[in-house]
Amino acid sequence: MMRRLLRDPGGNATIVTALSLLVLIGAAGVGTDTVQWTLLKRKLQREADSAARAGALAKMSGSSVTSAALAEIERYTSVTLLGSPVIENAPTSGTYAGDTQAVRVTLEADASLPFSGIFLNRPVTMRASATAAAIGQGDYCILALETGAATGITATGNTTAALGCGMAANAQGSSAIAIGGSSYVTATSLMAVGAISAADRNLAAGTAQIPYALVQPDPFAGLPDPVVPGGCSASLTVNPNQSRAVANDSGTACYKSMDLKGTVTFAPGVYLIDGGSISINATANVSGSEVIFILTSSTIDTAPGSAATITINGNARINLTAPTSGTYAGVFLYQDRRASLANQANDISGNSGSVLQGAIYFPAQKVKFTGNSGLITIRPDHQLPAGRGPAGRVHRQQHRYQ
Repeated sequence: MMRRLLRDPGGNATIVTALSLLVLIGAAGVGTDTVQWTLLKRKLQREADSAARAGALAKMSGSSVTSAALAEIERYTSVTLLGSPVIENAPTSGTYAGDTQAVRVTLEADASLPFSGIFLNRPVTMRASATAAAIGQGDYCILALETGAATGITATGNTTAALGCGMAANAQGSSAIAIGGSSYVTATSLMAVGAISAADRNLAAGTAQIPYALVQPDPFAGLPDPVVPGGCSASLTVNPNQSRAVANDSGTACYKSMDLKGTVTFAPGVYLIDGGSISINATANVSGSEVIFILTSSTIDTAPGSAATITINGNARINLTAPTSGTYAGVFLYQDRRASLANQANDISGNSGSVLQGAIYFPAQKVKFTGNSGLITIRPDHQLPAGRGPAGRVHRQQHRYQ
């Protein structure tokens, strides 16, 4: 009977169909699982991407990276996360490992798949990670840290500024950068968080304008608040036709004020100015290597308006270079960030015989920067043209050129 049954062709189609249905059902189940897996993974990846991007933008603006990333994650409710998100302020591996401007976010979630779930005793775990970094849009040697609606950088009058870099302003107003009058600016780019007011006649060809851009970080935010030592009472006065070499054996010297009209050479070190001013007059010839001048006050916590200020006459000859190492590397002029906006008498001028190498860092007050033709100011990490002395990078709160 069994042999007759095996030889009988009747019912073959039913058997083949039954066996084929198993394959079809399996294929349909795997296809359904694949589509659902892809959609869930895409949602999880989008969540990680958005969180990493929010964290990177928060880092650039000085806000909390973790808070920004978590707030973005909470906007998504379609995927239930498995455990807490892993948020790295600086990735420990991968392409951006060690990059302090980058943020990595890693998320995990369980996925219950309809077909595969029949054969598995637990959901499938999905993982998605994303890394984002806020990349600068240019090389800026002039940065205005003003974040309000005020104008951060102004060039007026007959200004002629030739820069081998760009100008950036964190101001958010309708004229974050204002280039007007008969001024003429040559720069690689103008970047502002707000709008830029500059006519083509005021800008050299090829100067890019980038309005409504990202906030640029304070490059010297990590500098410590100055501390004035006790017994700071001496003032330094050098009259015309006098010459003086200023020693700094301890590495830090403190003066109430400086009035320089003659020839002065500063030894390497830190020079604190306690509540007075630095005045470099037209007859002065001032030089120094590896020096930084810090404008502060012993009473600045209770009297922010007491911070020291500086005035440099346009006919003075100045050759100053910033320290190349240590706490104040790259900065030769630093005003205490606790200074009040009420006292803003900072006027830095120069002529063709003056060279400044290092950052001019005024995080709170305005600086009026003027100069005759030939004044050199380049970044401390750049080299001067052959035959020229040192020059400097400029970072300050607000700028006005004339």
